[in-house]
Amino acid sequence: MANIKIEVSEPNVITAVITKESAEKLGLAEGDDVTAIIKSTEVIIGK
Repeated sequence: MANIKIEVSEPNVITAVITKESAEKLGLAEGDDVTAIIKSTEVIIGK
C-alpha cells in the first residue's frame, strides 16, 4: 500500500490510501501537481 498525502492549503492535507502498484502506474513523485476526486456516499457533520 502507499499513503498519498495531498496538500490543499497549509497546513491541511488530504491522505489517500492506494495500492503501491497504482501509485507506480500513475508515476507519482513528491511535488507533483495532482487532482483529488472525492467520492462519498455519506457525509456526517458533528459539533
